[in-house]
Amino acid sequence: MELLTQIDLLRRGESANFPKDANSLAFARKLDSQDALKDLRNEFIIPTEESLAKTKLGLDGNIPSETSSKECVYLVSHGQGLQPRAVRHYLNAQLETWASIAVRGHYTDVVNSPIKQWQDMAEECSVKFADIVGCLPDEVIIMNGLSINLHLMMVSFYKPTRQRHKIIVEWSPFPSDQHIVESQVMWHSLYEPSQSIVRIPPNDDGCTFSTETILSVIDQHAGETALLLLPGVHFYSGQLFDIPTISAHARKHGITVGWDLAHAVGNVELRLHDWDVDFACWCNYKYINSGPGSLGGAFVHQRHGSVDFDAGGDHVYRARLSGWYGNEKSTRYSTNRRFKPTLGAAGYQVSNPSMMDLATLSAALTVFDKTSMRCLRSKSLVLAAYTEYLLDQSLNETTADGPLITLITPRDSLQRGAQLSLRFQDSITLNGVMEALEHEGIICDRHRPDLMRISAAPLYSRFEDVWRFMSALIDSLALSRLLVSSDLVHLNGST
Repeated sequence: MELLTQIDLLRRGESANFPKDANSLAFARKLDSQDALKDLRNEFIIPTEESLAKTKLGLDGNIPSETSSKECVYLVSHGQGLQPRAVRHYLNAQLETWASIAVRGHYTDVVNSPIKQWQDMAEECSVKFADIVGCLPDEVIIMNGLSINLHLMMVSFYKPTRQRHKIIVEWSPFPSDQHIVESQVMWHSLYEPSQSIVRIPPNDDGCTFSTETILSVIDQHAGETALLLLPGVHFYSGQLFDIPTISAHARKHGITVGWDLAHAVGNVELRLHDWDVDFACWCNYKYINSGPGSLGGAFVHQRHGSVDFDAGGDHVYRARLSGWYGNEKSTRYSTNRRFKPTLGAAGYQVSNPSMMDLATLSAALTVFDKTSMRCLRSKSLVLAAYTEYLLDQSLNETTADGPLITLITPRDSLQRGAQLSLRFQDSITLNGVMEALEHEGIICDRHRPDLMRISAAPLYSRFEDVWRFMSALIDSLALSRLLVSSDLVHLNGST
């Protein structure tokens, strides 16, 4: 089968080998017909061209994809995942539980409810995440948002001294990470951020980072570095970092290793326990599809979650900011003043999580129960490679100022996830292109001033969606007078 052939090539680190007719709608549909995951699309509500124009809610329970309007092409899974159909059922069950038994919902399992009693929901979600992030069940906990979790982890793991105080980050982290790192340095009041923060320089393209450079920077600052904090997948370029190699190198120098996996979890295969990562944090509203602002997750390696006893019988555990929900469940309501943390990552909780957020996350995870990260990654590899192929076939025009559109994401499939980042030539205004695409029901993402980010999510994206995007992009470029029609290689077929 064509799809399996491409998966095998890409997983071996080779380039895809699409046939000559691959730039046709018929070929895209052929790949979709061979997709073992195609039925998972039915688990999601796909916005339609009609629903995208909505400015007023009907509050009548209508679901967009159940109308006659054409479904949109949604390529922003790196920013916000689509709504799983199970979400309404889970939220309604949660609301009925709250209305019916009130406080008893914390400790009562209700017949016909898809969710467990409230006090067990975070643990149940955490167990499911063990396969998604590659760890032991007690090494992951669902709590808070990403930025708060990073702060909580750094309070415990960033222990600067006069000798070892530096934090190694990439050249231009996501703004929230930048604020977190700077504020942590300032909180300890040992050095100024300019003295404690080491920034890894990018490659000549200004967007990606070589593993060799990262390892070299670690070597250069090893004796003064307390923490390495990098993204698993870069938000701007979509580059997938070599997490195992980088982690092992840093830990060899006695450096604590943390990862921001906002764009990695649910996107690429992870083995956090085996890779010996100290801690990691992520959000769940992107590739996990649990809803805007939903609860995030944190990984804490098993060695940091143990609880021992000293000679006097007191508990000995890694220092952290503590709260009642991190206390062992059996004594969580006890008036005993001593904090006895739950074993593992759960001991790093501070407050009880929102039951509504846990309901949407539980619903989203039911889709992951029907597949595996290996299967999702295999399809994702081909989706990204097919997008790259169509880009190269159709938009290879170069002017005196260089290529009109440049793919800044690594072309090595094993060095990227689902996201592809397209940089438009400086002289090209992206506004017209984005407006034209949206008019055609194509939803992608603009990062000002000149970057377009797209990501086809293997849970619900089709190869036909990729083809429709490329066809609409070509037309939008022509309509925007960025290219004349004769300069473009049109795709075969019709939308």
